[in-house]
Amino acid sequence: MKNGIVIVNYNDFDSTKELIENIKSYSIFDRIIVVDNHSTDDSVKKLKKLKEPKLKILEIKENLGYAAAINYGSKYLIKQLGSCNLIVSNPDIIIHKEEDIIELLSLLKKKEVGVVGPTILENEILNRGWKNPSPFLDAWMNLPYIHRWIRKKFIKYKESHYQGDISKVGVVSGCFFCISSDTLETIGYLDENTFLYYEENILAKKLQNLGLSCIVDNNILIIHNHSVTIDKNMKKIKKYKEQKKSQYYFQCTYQKANWFEKLFLKATSGVTQFLLSIYYFLLDRRNKQL
Repeated sequence: MKNGIVIVNYNDFDSTKELIENIKSYSIFDRIIVVDNHSTDDSVKKLKKLKEPKLKILEIKENLGYAAAINYGSKYLIKQLGSCNLIVSNPDIIIHKEEDIIELLSLLKKKEVGVVGPTILENEILNRGWKNPSPFLDAWMNLPYIHRWIRKKFIKYKESHYQGDISKVGVVSGCFFCISSDTLETIGYLDENTFLYYEENILAKKLQNLGLSCIVDNNILIIHNHSVTIDKNMKKIKKYKEQKKSQYYFQCTYQKANWFEKLFLKATSGVTQFLLSIYYFLLDRRNKQL
């Protein structure tokens, strides 16, 4: 079966170019697809100057979000290759060697597997998947300081969960994962109703409904310069609003939040947004005085 990678770029040419340089010699990839999500800088102009036989640059005329960009690139790749394996990747990813990709893709051959993720190193912290939170837990996760305890106690897996070569998890990180085109088409692609965040939670829920698993390869390490692109292009309050909008959509649509849970989600996210607004206002004011 043929293999391709879909990379979503938004105002991040340097990271995207580095990833292309990183993987352009990998024979495992038949095509490298970069979807430019309507960058506002000169990313597209620079990307089109890269002359690689496997590389295809796709432009979206309107930024409809991360999930929409993935779908756009995936549909193009499937049209070119037919039934294939896909890797979805952020641009700010470092892959150590081709053999790592080969091992990850080999796990897709297991009948019960829907999506495969590596162990991801983000800001010196290992990300190896997590449990899909209930609406009630997710609402508590909105609150400062409390969210750390909730995540550690109820969302993260214990270290013992990762003792074998692979581990089944609730959700794998959306920054880098492998999925077959057949599976992606069966679930109707990614849900494009989120602009940013919670794509991986929704994907996991769709797979779960089909009886398919999310697994993490504990032996494969990939580095993610976490939030480099996002932090470079979104103000912090706007970023928070987008995250909570996606959270509410996921919990209402896929986790079937009841009226109390919906109210609790709105209340906790609203309180934190208010506190963050005050904090960032005071921080900006202090910085201007320095």
